[in-house]
Parts: sequence; structure tokens; C-alpha cells
Amino acid sequence: MRGWRRMNRWQRAGMAVAATLQLGLAALAGADLAQRRPEQVRGPKWRWAILIGVNYVGPLAYFRWGRVAASPPGARTGNPGPAGPVPS
Repeated sequence: MRGWRRMNRWQRAGMAVAATLQLGLAALAGADLAQRRPEQVRGPKWRWAILIGVNYVGPLAYFRWGRVAASPPGARTGNPGPAGPVPS
């Protein structure tokens, strides 16, 4: 592995972009996990919180397999939602 001082300008820029992308993905996944209720997450939240810290793999795995798909309002509760116009 090369040191930062031994890298040329393009290699440093590539590393900066990769680090920004990795931290951004982890921040998005962490924020999403924090706002979800436990029943909206597959498995324990603490386990996903640890996994999110694993490079790119953790956040991408969380977004792919960790979240339960959101359902439209009223879809599982039996509540049909607001009624439309009443025919006259």
C-alpha cells in the first residue's frame, strides 16, 4: 500500500472520492436505520448498525436486505384511506 505522499494528484483525488462515497453511504444507512422502527428492519438493529461500519459492503447490504419494503398507507391495516367523492 502506498503512502499518501507517494501518490500522484489523480490517485489522491480518487482516494478522496472513494472515502467521501463510503462515508456518505454509511451516514445515509445509519440515518435510515435510526429512524426506522424495529419491525421495519430485518434482524436486530444493533447488528445492522455494526455491519454498516464495514466499508461499502455494510451500507449496500443494509439497503438491499436489511429493510422491510414500505407499504402504501392503509395497505396492511385494513384501512382503505380517505374516501373519494361520493357519487350522487
